[in-house]
Amino acid sequence: MYAKIILRTFGIIAILLTVFPYISWNQWYIRIFDFPHLQLTLLTLVALLVYFLKFNIKSFKDYLFVAALGSCFLFQAIKIYPYTAFSDFEVKDSSTTAKEKLSLYTLNVLQKNEKFSKVIDNAKKDDADILLFTETNQRWVDALRKEFLEDYKYHVAVPLENTYGMLLLSKQKLYQPQIKYIVEDTIPSIHTKLIFSSNDTLQLYAIHPAPPTPQHNPSSVDRDAEMMKITRLVRNSELPVIVLGDFNDVAWSETTALFQNVSGLLDLRKGRGFYSTYNAKNWLMRWPLDHVFTSSDFRISKVHRGDNVGSDHFPFFTQLSYEPELAYQQELPPPTKNQLETAFKQLEEEKEEDFKK
Repeated sequence: MYAKIILRTFGIIAILLTVFPYISWNQWYIRIFDFPHLQLTLLTLVALLVYFLKFNIKSFKDYLFVAALGSCFLFQAIKIYPYTAFSDFEVKDSSTTAKEKLSLYTLNVLQKNEKFSKVIDNAKKDDADILLFTETNQRWVDALRKEFLEDYKYHVAVPLENTYGMLLLSKQKLYQPQIKYIVEDTIPSIHTKLIFSSNDTLQLYAIHPAPPTPQHNPSSVDRDAEMMKITRLVRNSELPVIVLGDFNDVAWSETTALFQNVSGLLDLRKGRGFYSTYNAKNWLMRWPLDHVFTSSDFRISKVHRGDNVGSDHFPFFTQLSYEPELAYQQELPPPTKNQLETAFKQLEEEKEEDFKK
């Protein structure tokens, strides 16, 4: 009897954790359950399998409980399915005729990290055209500039001591680079046009929105609003677009799904794997926080997660091919009226939060 009570308690926890991310509250203690979805799926499966050890075929409660657990597991599995190798690619592989390629490397260095040489060596190994480092204070900016400025002639530096500093380095020409503070005056993003060697131009947005945490902001309103503001810029852009950085959000969350649906940007993880970039210091609690989203003009040549460099994030590398003539093959459907209204609502919530402050 006691064993069954323990098993039911375990199962109820799995059910509650499944429901939490869909509660329409923006508080950090709810939104944090968006992250460990893979772990939650495995937890629910274990709860379901173990419960069968004490399953009573004459008990209606057992049938009801197993049905609830099974429904949760099925729901969770469907949500992570797009990020498994069983799913179709959202961003297709580069064609054999692709000529123009662009590689990107993004890493949250962890401001207090002292392993400068590990970060530098890892970035040099990938030799990407674009390097984006986040959490860079002046010490990090100085160390990285010293090593990379000879090969990366174009750069935008925003050294900050609040863990939201950024450094963008590029081998390709940056045109009209701007540092924007689109939600909070302490959290920058970098907006710039980038000119290929073929003189084609793309729009690049580098972002690092604040996570919902009790230490910084107890709600996800600011993070969600920054992503929606970037979405609006993407929709108004006449150029191909890449958005990259530490989103402080997972690929399968409602906010990131809305970001994709409204912007039309593609997720290169779909069909390829999770590439969990956080937490590098905890093998059990890992999920993808660092992202590269692209417009349908781009395809994938290479993608991989980098080595442990002393940060709590792993580096994330991808090489894209620019093939706008094939964009029609992977375009997302236009956003629905409800999706547009939800995105607009998130922007309004951010204004209300600002007013309260």
